[in-house]
Order: sequence, then C-alpha cells, then structure tokens
Amino acid sequence: MVLPAAEPGDFTAGSVYFIGNATTLIRYGGFTILTDPAFLHAGDHVHLGHGMYARREVEPACGVADLPPLDFIVLSHHHGDHFDDVAAEQLDKNVPIVTTEHAVGLLSEQGFTQGYALDTWQCQTVTKGGDEVRVSAMPAKHDPDPVAGMLPPTMGSMLDFSRSGERSFRIYISGDTLLHDRLYDIPQRYPGIDLALVHAGGTTLLGTVVTMTGEQAVRAVEIVDPRTAVPIHYNDFSVFRSGLEDIKQAAASSSSSAEFHYLDHGETYHFRPR
Repeated sequence: MVLPAAEPGDFTAGSVYFIGNATTLIRYGGFTILTDPAFLHAGDHVHLGHGMYARREVEPACGVADLPPLDFIVLSHHHGDHFDDVAAEQLDKNVPIVTTEHAVGLLSEQGFTQGYALDTWQCQTVTKGGDEVRVSAMPAKHDPDPVAGMLPPTMGSMLDFSRSGERSFRIYISGDTLLHDRLYDIPQRYPGIDLALVHAGGTTLLGTVVTMTGEQAVRAVEIVDPRTAVPIHYNDFSVFRSGLEDIKQAAASSSSSAEFHYLDHGETYHFRPR
C-alpha cells in the first residue's frame, strides 16, 4: 500500500491516544493509525450476534469528527464493540483497513473500498515516501470451545516502523485473545517489542470468558516480553468482568521486566525509540 509522499516523518517520538475500549490513535514516523474504531455513546447497546448484546458503560474520549486525517485503520475483528454502527456510518469509506478476511467481506458490504486481508504471520507494508510501517497479523484465539464458532475470527497485530529499511519502533497489539500456546511464537519471530497494547477486560459471554482477565493480560506481557505495556479494553462494556485494578494488582507481583503504563480515556502515552 503506497500513500502519497509527504515530508519525512518524525521518528524521534510518538504517541498513543486512548479513545476507549480497543480504540486508540497511534502517531509515529509520519503515520496516523486508528485501531478498532468504536464510538457509540455510553448507554448505547451493541449487538454481538446470536442474541447477545452489550451496553457501553464509558463515553469515548472523542468522536469520528474529532479525528485527524487517517493513513489507515488496523482492525482486529469485525464485532459490534470493535467496529460499531457509528464507525460504519461516519468513517471515510475509502480509508484503508488492515484486518481479517472475514472482516474485509463485511466491510465491503458496508461500503468500505480498501480492505486488506491478512492471515496469521502475513504482512501488509504501508509506505509514505521513504518511511514505512509493516503490519503483520499475529495469532489470536477469541472463542474457546464452549462458544467455538460464535465469535468472528480475530487477529493481533505487529506494527514495525522504519525509514530506509532500518527499523525504528515495534508495537504489538494483542487484539481480543485468550492465553494460548501460539503466543509463545511471537517473541521468537518478533523479538525486541518496544510497546504492547494489551486487550484485557475478562469479557464474558454466555458464562464463558472470551478475552483475557487482568491476570491473564499480565501473563501475556510476560510471554511476549515488551519494553512497555499499556492495557486497554478493560471497562467499556457491560460484558467486562475484570477491570484495570486486576491488571495493576497482577502487574505488581509480575516477573515481567516491562514497564506498565496505565491510561484513562482521553489520556496519551508518549514514547521514544530506544
């Protein structure tokens, strides 16, 4: 994917702005990237399929109209709490979206014209002049056996930012996943992760936990071994059962060398390369 050339991007510093749930705005190296866009207001409900609904409990920090121009979107999966009706209606239909094959099909039905499908370990390179970010699909498991087949296929993501072929910063986004054996492959294939955005919340559907609890999210950080970890996706919907305090408690006794940084809605984490 080639974007119009611009002035060389700033590789000395970047930021992650936490909008809510799994929705963040990442700015680094001249790229502006939105993740898992969900903008329904507090009190609104999303349909999760098979007669399941969730109520949004926390207002997002901004709306679609407040966003800066986007280079592309990374979407872990097409589900009501990650790509909602507001996103479908208000986002530019021509914005590139890197996601699963299943999501690309649904996005096309909603009028989006630039879906880029990835399977696990496949990558999509986005270039802007001499700057690039490579998005690679990471393994994720969202639907344990009790609800197998009821949830959309999902993926984690690895974002590798580079200039003239020299990598500057690596961001891992877990996506909605549980702990599973393939997470151990990630640091083997992608060592030296600078920043991890980790989905937690202990999402519970039909009595089954389908995203990591706070304790499990910290265990995932121990496995993938990033320099810094920022938990997200922890309190926005009524189906969440494990909040930020669970993560903080588990992190306090963790063997991980990662620095945990906690964001409330509307806060920004600023980072620099090593």
